[in-house]
Amino acid sequence: MSQWALQRQHLHKYPELSGEEHATAQYILDQFANFAPDRTYINLGGDGIAFCFDAKEEGPNVLFRAELDALPIQEVNHFAHRSVNDGVSHKCGHDGHMAILMALAEVVAQNLPNRGSVTFLFQPAEETGEGAIAVVQDAQFEQFYPDYCFALHNLPGHALGDVLIRKGSFNCASRGMTINFVGRTAHAAYPESGISPALALADLMQSLPALAASLQSDELIMLTLIHCSMGEEAFGTAAGAGKLLVTLRSETNQGMQLLIDKVTEKVKLLASRDKLSVNIEWQDVFNASVNDEECAQRVADAANHCGNNVIWLDEPLRWSEDFGALSQTAKGAMFAFGAGLDSPQIHNPDYDFPDELINQGRDIFFKIYADLLR
Repeated sequence: MSQWALQRQHLHKYPELSGEEHATAQYILDQFANFAPDRTYINLGGDGIAFCFDAKEEGPNVLFRAELDALPIQEVNHFAHRSVNDGVSHKCGHDGHMAILMALAEVVAQNLPNRGSVTFLFQPAEETGEGAIAVVQDAQFEQFYPDYCFALHNLPGHALGDVLIRKGSFNCASRGMTINFVGRTAHAAYPESGISPALALADLMQSLPALAASLQSDELIMLTLIHCSMGEEAFGTAAGAGKLLVTLRSETNQGMQLLIDKVTEKVKLLASRDKLSVNIEWQDVFNASVNDEECAQRVADAANHCGNNVIWLDEPLRWSEDFGALSQTAKGAMFAFGAGLDSPQIHNPDYDFPDELINQGRDIFFKIYADLLR
């Protein structure tokens, strides 16, 4: 077993949730001490860390990103490197992404850039959509502001090592919307004396998915009903408050704004009709991740050079990724990396990142690095 597989399995064994990646970040810091980077930045947007290798000759800064955080999922595997933290596990493969960047750093340290600089970013809180935004907003980000940025994400259900890439929107924008209606409770025998959210909630559950579908033109726009509740479990009391949770999803940020405007307009219209007050909250906000044409082609060329099968996607992946906050600052591209046809899906309690991808991911990233900086 390679040292990087062992490193990956160590990270898998000791996962940490978004915003709590202290030990993971320290472990990465300790490993990078072996590579002698020219610059190190800590506490980026939380527990984020970045390492830079600089050349004397001017040139672009090329950034590669991995994620530090794990998920609140109880692992059901029984191998030796299973999670020791109850209810927390690396079920999105971020342990593998970190191992790929560490393996890449070892090779870069032996083949330093001839021009410009290369940055290794280990970002916190990807799972909540907050980490990349926090890193970009951190004052330290200006010290390694990228000209190019690249990332990958493992994807079960595709042959091991397949590279799935697309120019333009690669991951959809998404956000959680919580709609809180407040009316007035009443005795269940006299419901007409109160103000119930029931009709407004029922109308929204019927109309919102169709409203989103009506906005589709050349791009995917959708709305998914997630949860609904109202009142208390008391047969003598008619409900006076209720809430509805929905997830909005779109191919572009422009499509997301259109969806937000239309849904908000509908919600306020129904609240006014039924004399309800309404409050809207937003969670898990992800911008669309948009691949620059040049960068997407660089990924494809590097993968072909390394002998990986390249698949050009016709439409973006529906799941979201906060890499979009980084690729809005620079030319960038993310690709999906096949994790095996028979692998459990990500976020499944039995998922485990395939160690065979570590060297393959390293080699693709190194080819991109070498083409740009060597």
